[in-house]
This record gives sequence, C-alpha cells and structure tokens, in this order.
Amino acid sequence: MAKSNSYVCASCGNATSKWSGRCEACGEWNSISQDAGLSSGAGKTAIGNVRGAPVQLSGLSSEDVLPERTLSGMDELDRVLGGGLVAASAILVGGDPGIGKSTLLLQAAARFAENGLKTIYISGEEASAQIRLRARRLGLSGASVLLGAETNLRNILTTLAEEKPELVIIDSIQTVWADSVESAPGSVSQVRATAHELTNFAKRNGLSVILVGHVTKEGQIAGPRVVEHMVDTVLYFEGERGHQFRILRAVKNRFGPADEIGVFEMTGRGLSQVANPSALFLSERGDPSPGSVVFAGIEGTRPLLVEIQALVAPSPHSQPRRAVIGWDGARLAMVLAVLESRCGIPFTGHDVYLNVAGGLKITEPAADLAVAAALLSALQNKSLPHDTVIFGEISLSGALRPVTQSENRLKEAKKLGFSRAVAPRPENQNGLTDMHLEKVVDLASFVSGMFQGM
Repeated sequence: MAKSNSYVCASCGNATSKWSGRCEACGEWNSISQDAGLSSGAGKTAIGNVRGAPVQLSGLSSEDVLPERTLSGMDELDRVLGGGLVAASAILVGGDPGIGKSTLLLQAAARFAENGLKTIYISGEEASAQIRLRARRLGLSGASVLLGAETNLRNILTTLAEEKPELVIIDSIQTVWADSVESAPGSVSQVRATAHELTNFAKRNGLSVILVGHVTKEGQIAGPRVVEHMVDTVLYFEGERGHQFRILRAVKNRFGPADEIGVFEMTGRGLSQVANPSALFLSERGDPSPGSVVFAGIEGTRPLLVEIQALVAPSPHSQPRRAVIGWDGARLAMVLAVLESRCGIPFTGHDVYLNVAGGLKITEPAADLAVAAALLSALQNKSLPHDTVIFGEISLSGALRPVTQSENRLKEAKKLGFSRAVAPRPENQNGLTDMHLEKVVDLASFVSGMFQGM
C-alpha cells in the first residue's frame, strides 16, 4: 500500500500527501521533502502470530535509585540542567547562528572532562583544527576532550562503541546523516532517524549525549517536533548577537524544573556566568527617563529584575506601527486595548515601540502592569520614581490579578536598593515592612494614582 502523508515541511513539520513548492501551513518556500521513514522494514513488526518479549513491570511504590548527576562547575549550566548532568540522558540545545552554542558546549565539555567524565566532541560543521583554535582562545587547550570531525552516523556510532565515553556532544544534528535513509542531510527524515539512533544508543550504553540543533527564522528548532519528544531536556540559547548577555533557557526537562534560566556574558575569553543577573541587567540603567520601568519578574525559580522601555511617538502613517522586542506582540495589543477601553487613554495615531533591555525574553503575564506603566510614562513624557518596581497581570475587564511568588519578587527588589513597589495585593508580605508597597486593584486606579499627581 502506498504511503500517505509522505512529504513533510522542514520548517513546521506539516505532513502532506504530495509535494508542493510552498508549505500551506507556515508559508515557507522550498521546505518540503519526502519523508522516507526510519527504515524500509517498518511493516515487519512483532504483530499477529509473531511473539514479542514481555515488558518488565513494577508498582508505583517501588523505590528506584535516583539518577546520578555530575556537576560541571558552571553553576548557571548546572541550574538549567536541574542540578547537573544526568547519566544516560539526551539533551537538545538550540539557538540562532553565531549566538555561542559551540562556545558554551566546548567550555562545558572541558569542565565535565575535568570532573572525570570521558568526553568526546564531534563536529559536523568544523574541522578539528578549527575547534582547537577556539579552545586555545578560550584557554582550554589542556582539557582532556577528544575531538572528531564526522557526519556519517554509522562511523560515529562505531567510534562511540569502541571509545565508550560518558559524554558525547554532536554539533550539529542537522549535519549528521544515516546511509539507510534516502534523503539529504538536514531533511526531516535524516534528523528524525539520526536523533532516534543517537538517543537509543545513549540509553542502551549509559552515556549522555548533547545534540546541537539549528533553529528556524521563527526561533524554533528546525526539523520534526518529534525530536524534542525523544530527548529528555530541551534548552534554548537566547540573546542578541550585538549584546553581551546570553540566556540559556530550559523549555523541557524530565530531571528538573522547566523554564529555568542561566545567564551568561559573552567576553573575549568565552562565556562567563553571571551570579547576580538582576544587577547586571540594571547596571546600564541611567537617570530616570520617560518610558523606563523596572519589572520584578520570575524566571524559573529565581527572581529577576529587568528594565522595560517604551517609546510612543505620533505616527505619520494611517496604520500606526507596533514594534516589540523581548515580549509578546499580541499581549501588547491587548494591553493597549484595555488602556483605551477601560481607562479612556487612546493610542490611535501613535507608533508604539517596546523593548526589554538586555536581550531577555519575557513570557509571564505578570509584566502586563509594568508594560502599561512604561507606555503611559512614554505617552505623557513623565518619568517614574527611580526606586520603584512594578508587576501585575491585567485582565480584559481592567482588573489586576495577583501573581505568584510576590514575596520573592519584593525581596529581590529590596536587595537591589528599591524601596517602593506597585503591584496587586500579594499573598504574603512577611519581612517586607520597610518596603513601601502600593497595592492597586484595577488599571483605572493605577493610572489615576501613579500619573495624575506627577
């Protein structure tokens, strides 16, 4: 029987029954290729009168041994991994080109090798001499890391079986190809097949594997989404190429909390970890200026203070521009609509620009109130007090909803010298008697209280 849905888009993973030049789901051109499947013998499974091996079962109350972890010594990386590298785990790391993925993983490989793990670094994009040059620049020439330049999956697996490493880094999965799959390297079939084989090999042999993945223009890891389901941990390396800050974010972690972040700074000798990200993100903040607001947020398990900047200017065009960096554009449209509908403050005829300083991407709705404050400050050309932090979620009715971990946010703000906070009523305010908390219940009262008396 002929296959159905045998053509897959490499950008979004949409499957179709015939080839076309443009994907109907995401609109990408020349991204559709034939899906050859994992193997030609997929129909010969243990079904019918072919008996398979029984599965070993256990009860929920069984006491399994916790997985062993190895610390790298890079606290920010260990935090994102959930407390260190778990043996026999598969990790997928994605990020924009030139963001520093190879630099980070080469530094991590050297640290893990120093801690006793036999480590192999295999590159499909660079020659071994190029990696040695980077290692020399980073001061890692003496690290006991084995290098290899190979793209053939069969050769890679043979080498791993002979060397028996405890950690292997593949840079990148889009360059590795399996000779049993009849498609070009980087195609959906090749990425799925090679990731499947490498993950299974790691689980069977008790070694950890880190796969580097390219990302699409939308910021998602290229290839089929099933690859993200195969691995235990998915990490994204974020940041602006022209900015020194880098954020390593866990979006999936079977061995630790998801949405945990690690903060790094790009220097001439590689990536250095940042022990106090809030102080670093606010270090370049100058005198009070219209449109500048400090938001007390939570990233993973740590509180983080960042500056939100807004600019509102009269628009010469019939369709005003809305530009957002580091926040959700749809959520900005919602905040603007609530300000106009519930507070009577129109932004019609004005271009609106919003930026999260430092290259950080904020996803939590607790930033709604800080964004609204920045927009109003920019519109009225009035500055907020320099010692004030703001957070809170805005509902469509204009009411302000309490957010989680208010106490941790306020403690972080207090530690960095802020003496005033504007937020919905927190669940707990123990130990914060010397910090003035302005409790607001809706957006209208916030607007009248914060800006009419300025």
